[in-house]
Amino acid sequence: MTLKENNIHESLKLFSLKGFLSTSIHDILTAANTSKGGFYNHFTSKEDLFFQVLDEARKVWREKNLAGFDQIESPVAKIIKLLENFRDRYLEDAETFPGGCIFITFAVELNDQRPHLATEVNKGFTDLKAMIKRFLVQGMDAGELRNDISTRAITELLFAGMLGATIIYNVDKSNASPDKAINALIDYIENLRT
Repeated sequence: MTLKENNIHESLKLFSLKGFLSTSIHDILTAANTSKGGFYNHFTSKEDLFFQVLDEARKVWREKNLAGFDQIESPVAKIIKLLENFRDRYLEDAETFPGGCIFITFAVELNDQRPHLATEVNKGFTDLKAMIKRFLVQGMDAGELRNDISTRAITELLFAGMLGATIIYNVDKSNASPDKAINALIDYIENLRT
């Protein structure tokens, strides 16, 4: 791992635990075992680091949550796989995100303090909802889902359920509660099948 990659990796963990605003450059230097020169040789500022950490967090999110998608044809099965991956591969990744989902941490702490950074985080939420809605529409078009459903309402329900499961996991670090929440979402989708 390069010095730059190590700075990003350690910052990802720190931001997950403490948030962006509460993590100091000193915290990062200590965790990454580097100097100010080693840091500023790769990043112009803490905010520059934020964008690179956000990119890495998005990459991890895709690797964890979209695993196995290329073997699935059914749009409804993709939604279910997304939910299963989210439950089993993403939420439980305490190595990468020891404090829980970094996107929730960023969204909550940055909205009032650094809205331009929160806007960047919210783009990911918008993209996730668009993907879910696309799969729902494809599922209806393929005859997998009832045609009397509101894809917009179900998208919001699934998204809110995923956020809720994330917050529950962030609070108690127990798999039981988020498992119940995600399993309920999977059951809900199964009940919409034709």
